[in-house]
Amino acid sequence: MNNKVIQTENLTKTFGDFTAVNTISFDVYEGEIFGFLGANGAGKTTAMRMLSGLSTPSSGKASVAGFDVYRQTESIKKNIGYMSQKFSLYEDLTIRENIELFGGIYGLRGRLLQEKKMALLKNLELEDDQMKLVSSIPLGWKQKLAFSIAILHEPRVVFLDEPTGGVDPITRRKFWDLIYAAAAKGITVFVTTHYMDEAEYCNRVSIMVDGKIEALDSPDRLKITHAAGSMDEVFQQLARRAVRKAD
Repeated sequence: MNNKVIQTENLTKTFGDFTAVNTISFDVYEGEIFGFLGANGAGKTTAMRMLSGLSTPSSGKASVAGFDVYRQTESIKKNIGYMSQKFSLYEDLTIRENIELFGGIYGLRGRLLQEKKMALLKNLELEDDQMKLVSSIPLGWKQKLAFSIAILHEPRVVFLDEPTGGVDPITRRKFWDLIYAAAAKGITVFVTTHYMDEAEYCNRVSIMVDGKIEALDSPDRLKITHAAGSMDEVFQQLARRAVRKAD
């Protein structure tokens, strides 16, 4: 892993007297699965919004896919994918309509969009269900569809904000198979999760506490450093240091 896809240096975001993100510095590499963890109030959502071009930093430096977070936010948005637990698909549109809508938003047109759509439907075995409303399919399938749409345009980075919330463990594991497949193609996966077993699947994990990065390493090395048997133990050790409670 040599190509840096995300670079940050002393990245900071303040709201009045409140410092949500406090001088964080880290790099993320091409094809890496990077876990971005923190309790509610740690600042991870604010940091992700800055990196995805949705919020301007107060100070510090950062680039995503080679584009500056201050001056080139539109270029960043074209080179990333984004999936949220809260909103990723339109429930009142069909599977096919969602693919075509978001494909168009991501800049895909004509024959290329049709080819990408058919490949996605085939990969998820949804060819016979493409005219069904998204509201009618199980949550696990919605999550897999949303992720596949988020990388339809082959972005350099995909940001996943709590992508597996509310789904059962077996479905979550199948979802991670899709993440591995994307990373194998060179897509960088930047993921937040509350499930510490999922942190074990990441190449490296960062843990934020009160706006700062308190730990950053591979899951195995973090467990050794903190004399812990699991990532949940590591997280609990660090999260206990938190003072604030709201993001």
